[in-house]
Amino acid sequence: MQKFDMWMPALLAVGLAVLAGCPSTPPPAGAKLPPARDVGDPLVAKGRELFFKETFGGNGRTCGTCHRAEHNLTIDPAFIATLPKDDPLFVAEFVPELARNFENPKLMRELGLILENLDGFSDLDRKFTLRGVPHVFAQRVSIDSNPRDRFECFSATRCPHTGWSGDGAPGTRDLRAFAVGAVTQHFTKSLNRRAGVDFRLPTEAELDALEAYQLSEGRQVELQLPLPLKSAVALRGQALFDSPTKGKCFFCHFNAGANAAPGGPLGEGNLNFDTGVEKLPDHPAALAGTPTPPDDGLGNPGNGTFNTPSLVEAADTGPFFHNNAVATIEAAVDFYDGDTFNNSPAGQGLARATGGPIRLDATEVSAIAAFLRVINALSNIDELQGMLGAVERNERTDGEHPQDIVHRAVNDIDDAIRVLNEAGLHPDAVVDLREARELTIEADQHPAQRMDLARRALKAVNRARGHLSG
Repeated sequence: MQKFDMWMPALLAVGLAVLAGCPSTPPPAGAKLPPARDVGDPLVAKGRELFFKETFGGNGRTCGTCHRAEHNLTIDPAFIATLPKDDPLFVAEFVPELARNFENPKLMRELGLILENLDGFSDLDRKFTLRGVPHVFAQRVSIDSNPRDRFECFSATRCPHTGWSGDGAPGTRDLRAFAVGAVTQHFTKSLNRRAGVDFRLPTEAELDALEAYQLSEGRQVELQLPLPLKSAVALRGQALFDSPTKGKCFFCHFNAGANAAPGGPLGEGNLNFDTGVEKLPDHPAALAGTPTPPDDGLGNPGNGTFNTPSLVEAADTGPFFHNNAVATIEAAVDFYDGDTFNNSPAGQGLARATGGPIRLDATEVSAIAAFLRVINALSNIDELQGMLGAVERNERTDGEHPQDIVHRAVNDIDDAIRVLNEAGLHPDAVVDLREARELTIEADQHPAQRMDLARRALKAVNRARGHLSG
C-alpha cells in the first residue's frame, strides 16, 4: 500500500489537520467491525431476506424499497419513474396518515430525494432534510471512523459514520442502530411513530443478521492504486487523482475509497468535511420551486460537515452529493475546481496545506472522471465474476437461487456498459459485455442450459476486464 508520507513530506508539515471537521487522533486499538463472513453464511442469507422482504409490521416498506437490489442498492428519478403507483415507496401518496411531513412526493419523483428527520421528530414542519439514497456497498471498508470526534459517540471503541452526514443512526451510529432508525423513520404507519403500534422494532437477532448482510455487500478490501489501466485517458486521470498538486483527491479518498490516507494528519478512517455543497447556487430542489430547510450536516444542531463516500462505486450510483445536486460524475469532479468548494472550510484548508486551490482544466476533469468510470466498471466486473461463477456452479449465494443471481448479473452488466459508453471509453470491452449480456439473458430464459451459458458469459466478462486493465 502507498504511504501518505511518500508524496510530500514537507507539505504535510504545513498542517492538513486544519481541514474542517477532521479529527486528528487515531481510533483506539481494537476498533473494528465484526469479522467478515462467507457469502454462504446463514446469517448473511437471513439478513438479505430481512433487508428485502421484512416490513416490520409497518407501512409496507422494506429496506429494499429505497435500496433496490435491481438498481445498485439505491434509487434515482429515472428508476423511480418505472415503478407502479402502488409501490411502497409512494406510501405518502396513498396512506392518509402519511400525506403530510412524511415525504415530499414531488421532490422524490423529480430528484430522488427522501425526507429525513435527523434532528428529531419534535417539529416536523421545520426540522427535516431531503437527501438522496446512498448505496450500501463496501461498508466494511467505508464506515469506521474516529470515535473521539467533536460530537459525542456513544461507543467506547467504534464510531461508524453511517448516512450522508455520518450521524444517520441514533445512539451508537453503527449499522444496528441504523436499522432501528430506518424502521422508525421510514416504516411507520403514522407520524406518531409508536413502536409496537405503527411498526415493530427489529430483534437483536434480526439486527445481527441485517448488519452481517450489509457488511457482505460489495468490496471487502480496498483497491491498491495505481492500477495498470489500458485507457490512456483513464491512466492520466489516475495520475491526476493521486497528484498532491493537481487533483489532490487522494487526501480524502485514499485508493479511491472513503478513508483518509493512513499515517496522515487527517486522522484515521472515514471523516467529515464542510465542502460547501449546501452553498451551491441553483440547487435542483430550489429550482423545482419547493423551499426546503438547509441541511446542517453532522450533529444537532449540525456543524455543516458531511461524510466522505467511496468513489469506486460512484459512477453508476448517481446523482451525486447528499442532496443529488449534480447528475454526472464529470460534474461531481468539476465541483472541486469551482469557487464553492475552494471557498469552503475544507477547500480553504486544503489550499493552505498544499499551496493553492484545486485548478483543473476541462480535459483534466474528464480524465479523472474517466478513471472513476473505469474503476466502477472493474468493480461491476468483480461482482459479475462472483455472481456468474456461482451460477456456473449452480450455487446459492446469500440464500439467492441461481435464477435470481442471473437477474442481478444482467443489471451489473448494464451498469458497466453504461458507465463506459457515456464517456466513449473502451468500445472493445463494451462489445464483450454485450455478448455477456446476451448469454446471461439466455441463461435466464433457458434454465436447463443456465450453467453452460453462465460459463460462456463469464468468459466474455473476463475478456472485457482484459481490455480495461492488466
